[in-house]
Amino acid sequence: MTRARLTLYDTTLRDGQQTQGVQFSTAEKQRIAEMLDSLGVDYIEGGWPGANPTDSAFFDAAPKTRATMTAFGMTKRAGRSAANDDVLAAVMNAGTPAVCLVGKAHDFHVTRALGITLAENTQNIAASVAHLVSEGREALLDAEHFFDGYKANPAYALEVCHAALNAGARWIVLCDTNGGTLPSEIGRITSEVIAAGIPGERLGIHTHNDTETAIAGALAAVDAGARQIQGTLNGLGERCGNANLTSLIPTLLLKEPYASTYETGVTLEALEDLSRISRKLDDILNRVPMRQAAYVGASAFAHKAGLHASAILKDPSTYEHIDPALVGNARIIPMSNQAGQSNLRRRLSEAGIDVPPGDPALALILDQIKEREAMGYTYDSAQASFELLARRALGILPEFFEVKRYKVTVERRKNKRDRMVSLSEAVVVVKVDGEKKLSVSESMDALGCDRGPVNALSKALAKDLGRYQSGIDDMRLVDFKVRITQGGTEAVTRVIIDSEDGQGNRWSTVGVSANIVDASFDALLDAVNWKLLQNA
Repeated sequence: MTRARLTLYDTTLRDGQQTQGVQFSTAEKQRIAEMLDSLGVDYIEGGWPGANPTDSAFFDAAPKTRATMTAFGMTKRAGRSAANDDVLAAVMNAGTPAVCLVGKAHDFHVTRALGITLAENTQNIAASVAHLVSEGREALLDAEHFFDGYKANPAYALEVCHAALNAGARWIVLCDTNGGTLPSEIGRITSEVIAAGIPGERLGIHTHNDTETAIAGALAAVDAGARQIQGTLNGLGERCGNANLTSLIPTLLLKEPYASTYETGVTLEALEDLSRISRKLDDILNRVPMRQAAYVGASAFAHKAGLHASAILKDPSTYEHIDPALVGNARIIPMSNQAGQSNLRRRLSEAGIDVPPGDPALALILDQIKEREAMGYTYDSAQASFELLARRALGILPEFFEVKRYKVTVERRKNKRDRMVSLSEAVVVVKVDGEKKLSVSESMDALGCDRGPVNALSKALAKDLGRYQSGIDDMRLVDFKVRITQGGTEAVTRVIIDSEDGQGNRWSTVGVSANIVDASFDALLDAVNWKLLQNA
């Protein structure tokens, strides 16, 4: 049976950039475009040329992609011809094979926001699309506020779509711009649009996540007959974000009825790179990945309850809806004071440690976990520290080095410009192969700004570990979380550190102390030891 083709249109570089706190550089946009192309999306919307220097620079040096590179802009303004509109010309000058124009499909926005007549708006859309087509460009219309417009004035919303279609637009994209239309409405209205003469093979869907139903809305449109889906990686986008392609794509490839009914440009082989791409995007944006993200999150296949872990040992499908390897993710059996021996054996097995059922060491490890968690530790989100604890209890943890002492100082002083600045300095003395090594580091970035005592400690600890040094040269800290587990004068501080190496491997470690620097150093020690253990 021949499967219908679904077209994937990514707007991470344009609509995703509307996310509060997100601002791509030109180089970052180029890297993200290459990632999207390797995944297999059909269109990459690069931005709005002429709207800002970054987008213009991107199109001047856009990477060559298999995907159709697309420029975004708006239709010509009233009172000007399409050929003489400077805003439309800037979009055309980007030289992309496809151009997506936004045109209003809600009568309220036409008369209030644009201040023109409905007829003028329709003529602007038709003339702009016709101009693109005459210049050899593939034209797409993003029918802005379509669903709200259809509910208010269905005849006019359809008029806009027909005007673009008759002018030669390849795709008419129905946009739920405000994100308030529920999936059932999207499905019904999309069906009515198709019944009104807009073929589903020319129809796309663009949803926002303001009701947490963007993905459901997109799927409802597909069920009704739309054949293009617009979205963003990791659900980036204005306000609450756009339809999340990181969740939509595996749903289309792995879930019925979509898997057997439709095909996309994403192969099952490319899908295995999805988790890495998702996390790489967060890394580029200096954002912490959402652990609970569907399919790709670090906790998406985490099984904490002992009953679950016991069943997982027998058959992973008992508590997993897909094999995590299909999306490049991994199963995790977190350790906590709720854990039983089933969880423990499973987690040890994944770490390459085989302990038979009933071994007294299992009870010893569980007792240590419960005792330390009562002190403030957590092994639920610090898997690397758990593995070190277990290996130490089993007597199979190598001693790579010994810390003899460390010292951290933070000085507040005036610089040459008579401005008060901070300077953190750390001294760490370690013993490696019987030889003491002293390392001193300041915590300064390229601009001469202090990055804090923990950064200074990290740099000093990783400065000279003798024959083990090459094993940690590509290691870096990517996140640092602090929580006070007890209040008052006897406050206990818990620090969790996320680390990463050059291969993209990430691991989490935990430290606890009444002294935040001491807690941080404990977590740092675990991070370095776990990395060395992987190299051993």
